[in-house]
Amino acid sequence: MLNLTPRYTGTRIDELPTALQPLAAQSFTLARLYAGRGIVQPDELETGLAGLLPAEMLHGVTEAVRLLDVAIDKGQRILIVGDFDCDGATSTALMMRALTKMGADVNFLVPDRFKYGYGLTPEIVELGIETYQPQVIVTVDNGISSHEGVARAQAEGIIVIITDHHLTTKQVPPAEAVVNPNQIDCDFSSKALVGVGVAFYVLGRLAKLRREAGKSTVQVSQYLDLVALGTIADVGVLDKNNRILVHHGLNAIRQGRCCIGILALLEQAGRDPKQLHAQDFGFVLGPRINAAGRMDNMRIGIECLLTDDWGSAQRLAHELEQLNRNRRQVEGEMRNQADSIVEQLAGSNESDNNAVDGSNKVDDSNDSILVDKTTSQPVAANDQLNSQRSIVLYQDNWHQGVIGIVAGRLKESHYRPSIVFAPADTQNTSDDDAIKGSARSIAGVHIRDAIEQVAEQNPALISHFGGHAMAAGLTLKRSNFESFVTAFNEVMAQLDAEVFAEQKFTDGALQACDFSLYFADNLADASIWGHGFAPPIFDGVFEVLSFKILKDKHLKLSLRYPDVQYPIDAIYFNYDSAAWDYRAEQVHILFELGINEWNGKQSLQLMVKDLAVISA
Repeated sequence: MLNLTPRYTGTRIDELPTALQPLAAQSFTLARLYAGRGIVQPDELETGLAGLLPAEMLHGVTEAVRLLDVAIDKGQRILIVGDFDCDGATSTALMMRALTKMGADVNFLVPDRFKYGYGLTPEIVELGIETYQPQVIVTVDNGISSHEGVARAQAEGIIVIITDHHLTTKQVPPAEAVVNPNQIDCDFSSKALVGVGVAFYVLGRLAKLRREAGKSTVQVSQYLDLVALGTIADVGVLDKNNRILVHHGLNAIRQGRCCIGILALLEQAGRDPKQLHAQDFGFVLGPRINAAGRMDNMRIGIECLLTDDWGSAQRLAHELEQLNRNRRQVEGEMRNQADSIVEQLAGSNESDNNAVDGSNKVDDSNDSILVDKTTSQPVAANDQLNSQRSIVLYQDNWHQGVIGIVAGRLKESHYRPSIVFAPADTQNTSDDDAIKGSARSIAGVHIRDAIEQVAEQNPALISHFGGHAMAAGLTLKRSNFESFVTAFNEVMAQLDAEVFAEQKFTDGALQACDFSLYFADNLADASIWGHGFAPPIFDGVFEVLSFKILKDKHLKLSLRYPDVQYPIDAIYFNYDSAAWDYRAEQVHILFELGINEWNGKQSLQLMVKDLAVISA
């Protein structure tokens, strides 16, 4: 049997929170799902825009809005400086669309990650001055750590407004206004806004101010498609506030009330907007927008979100599709190399801890996996228990545009905090040159705080860093790589061992009546599911009627469940077919409830996430 942790253990209606008991009379399964996600009051499930937290709670928003209002009235040149990911792209597009409608003189600039790196750097300020001669700079999805960039802009008499959501434990730059729910002095009760959410709040407050003054304004809620896309793509925690934003943005796209660039991207992906779900923002739209920043320049992605011409939207969406295919190829090659390194290291750890390549050394002081900076060959290092608490990889020929994705895949497959480094410039890989790392983490390991701890204990080690609990970025000299690994693992060693044991959660067993297209369809729209409001996942013991191995790597099953009068299809993608027992009569599976569409017909399908054969 699988070892699973139930999200909710109640088995009777009267054990549910009082607010959920009326719902349980209609669907006990749905009531259990909500209870398992901490819902105790009916209003926590409301999706009306009136339920959004008030903008006035955001520290700095009043001054930011005042400065923007004056800039619009005086015709001052405003420059939006964004980030090169999907959150940055949607934030920039939102600012451009809304401010333009209000009558602003506004342009945008997004740093080329391969030339300028992240944030409002002095170099980006200088490029902005040279290109646009701004009088006001507004950052979106960045800026909270950009002290030098702010100083450079202010030296030229430029007003700086920072809008960001990244974490900081230090004093913010002395910009004229700083809006960030995660800054030290902010009492905004949701800390889960992503960059585009912060931009939405600033613009909404600005629009209200101008409306009350009888000035040119705009209904900012018409751009919630951008807010929804950026929120899910940036893996924002889906608290009530974010669920409301995403709910309305999702509905707008389903009804065709959205940027035509989003419709063009869905066309490229072969997806029907009317059938869109919240998770599609992260798996379908987000990667295509992100491909611009990863492989080329995010300007293509932003222009796709800004154009109102269908032909231009299709052309730009096609460019993004090609970039995404290129990204997949590069990512696939790097993932294969990374997996090979980890597999070799696992083998070497089992045989006297010898390194894979005899020319390399083993450093027993660390319990991580790393790659030697000189030879670009794998080097293993492990603790006395022969278990790794992190995976840290670097090679000279890796592409910095996809290191975050590779780190995420490693984290998922090995359940360890993973950091993947690549050269800042593949033409410069000497010891004094910079390498950039992208980190992805597991529950219980706040990756940004862990990196900050390393930086505080080793002030000369890390050049720049920033991020969130689950994802972060950092830059250091190539010569500092091994020292960083040592310091990082000292921080990991301070954590309880239980943190590194993956818990697999379940929402329990389904009732027989739940195995239906009707329930599966209702379940998908029962909430905005995602990070922080986990998608429903169930488990159960099934009788195996038949099985097939597809393409040597997918397991397709036909199953029977008690009191269900028809066979139930299930599929386990990327299953290790060598582990399958062809004599299996019963299986315990962990699964998501899905709908398979084939030749215009729909059928219920279980998406298997884990499986154990039950011995006879």
